[in-house]
Amino acid sequence: MARHRPSQPSSAHELLGRLGRLTAQALDHAELHRARVELAMALQRGLLPAGLPTVPGLWTAARYAPARNGLDIGGDWYDGFVLADGTLGFSIGDVQGHDVEAAAFMGQVRVGLRALATSAVDPGEVLGRANDLLLSLEGELFATCTFLRFDPATGELADARAGHVPALWATADGRHGIEDDVAGLPLGILPGEVYPVTRRVLSEPGAFVLVTDGVVEGPSFAIEEGLAQVLAVVRAGVGAEPGALAADVIKVAEQTGHKDDAAVLVLRHDGFHRED
Repeated sequence: MARHRPSQPSSAHELLGRLGRLTAQALDHAELHRARVELAMALQRGLLPAGLPTVPGLWTAARYAPARNGLDIGGDWYDGFVLADGTLGFSIGDVQGHDVEAAAFMGQVRVGLRALATSAVDPGEVLGRANDLLLSLEGELFATCTFLRFDPATGELADARAGHVPALWATADGRHGIEDDVAGLPLGILPGEVYPVTRRVLSEPGAFVLVTDGVVEGPSFAIEEGLAQVLAVVRAGVGAEPGALAADVIKVAEQTGHKDDAAVLVLRHDGFHRED
């Protein structure tokens, strides 16, 4: 049986023409990729807050590190705002997805949490309403999140988690730990999910730190090791200026081998006592 050889370019001119067309297509794809990367990064940075609230005795800071490979941007965010009753609301989270869609979805979640916090005092209720809201949109993305409410009058910090990385804390008297509270499912998974609330009074000087998984988990080490490394940084910097502590914490992300983006939120406090 005669064998048929693959067709070959009939001339050097045809070969050069084919190479030219392939090069043009590659350039088009590269330009499209770069445009989507730039758009995603612009959305991400544009949707993060310009500043965070502080009150006497409580200082805050945050850091964000973009993904190492442009389109691995995953919609990480942090936020902080003052509510009408004088309490402070904070959130940090991570959209499980990448690219422009994740960054846009992140904006929806962040703004939704702000709006819901104006009518729901309990952090668990805020997350529950946010969960139902996202499910009503019938999208395909979901998000992990921690929402906190701090009352300067009592020093109480109340928080609830939706499948998010646990918080870390340390006090000036040497106590420290990784929050072991129960977390609900990520937002946008199951209707009617309940989000338990943990309450504590920040009675001693210290730091309360939240991160996204890009800081503590990656190919180089598991999340347990990442959390241990961050806790060591928090313990060493418990009395530091919050911006410096946040900068030191996010450096752990450089060791994970992860290509995801990363965010850190630091609440550094001098200690509060309940008003009688």
